[in-house]
Amino acid sequence: MSSSSYILRIACDDQRGIVAAVTSAMSARGANIAESNQFWDRQTNKFFLRMACLFPEQTSKDAVELALKPAVDRFDLKLKVEDQTRRPRIVIMVSKFDHAMLHLLYQIKVGWLDAEVAAIVSNHEDARKVAEQEGIPFHYWPVNKDNKAEQEDRLAALVQETGAELIILARYMQVLTNELSNRFYGMIINIHHSFLPSFKGAKPYHQAHERGVKLIGATAHYVTPDLDEGPIIEQETERVSHSMSAEDFVATGRDIESRVLARAVKFHLEGRVMLNDNRTVVFIP
Repeated sequence: MSSSSYILRIACDDQRGIVAAVTSAMSARGANIAESNQFWDRQTNKFFLRMACLFPEQTSKDAVELALKPAVDRFDLKLKVEDQTRRPRIVIMVSKFDHAMLHLLYQIKVGWLDAEVAAIVSNHEDARKVAEQEGIPFHYWPVNKDNKAEQEDRLAALVQETGAELIILARYMQVLTNELSNRFYGMIINIHHSFLPSFKGAKPYHQAHERGVKLIGATAHYVTPDLDEGPIIEQETERVSHSMSAEDFVATGRDIESRVLARAVKFHLEGRVMLNDNRTVVFIP
């Protein structure tokens, strides 16, 4: 007999009885709750819930949503139900530095990341060979001040055509317009080669080296119109020393960037990240 698996994500004002209502509704549908995480933000009085539910028989998404409708109406829940067996499609954008992209492709190949790469988009030709080797459609779209809007329209059309659910800026060294950032808010993850909020903009490792820092890091965040200010998903640091050059900082940073971006993408694809204004709630397994 076939079974079904869904991830429920709920956000609302905190109230008594939310968890009881949701679990009761899922129990009545015969679900087994495989994982449940919750968080109450006392500052905003917002409540966040992520629940993984396994159904012993084939159950549609509509049926799950219908079972939860009384709770949705009673508590004014913002509900998302996602099929855990569905393989999400992603678009990877990259410029010349391909280490973060290569790490994503490897983690998909070995099964740690469950995703299908719908396309690789670049403003340079450097990644074409890798894309062709992996059998991934490659789009070379050079960007300048005169054609940026046109190229972003092409990207939006590509997302719609492929059904991609996530755009990953794997060291894509172009600033997206406010229009695109707003249109795909919560759907674009960037890896910033620094430990935000410090050392924003260009050459952050060189800035860090000039300041003599002892820790460098990388930050994966959602893209917003405010450059490098989007909600942070994942970060990591590594110790450096005065004996290291700026180029050593860059080399160390490449490894950190690859790991941090891959974890952020995994958290997002597994429905573990929930937006809380300009912050995130990340339910780490």
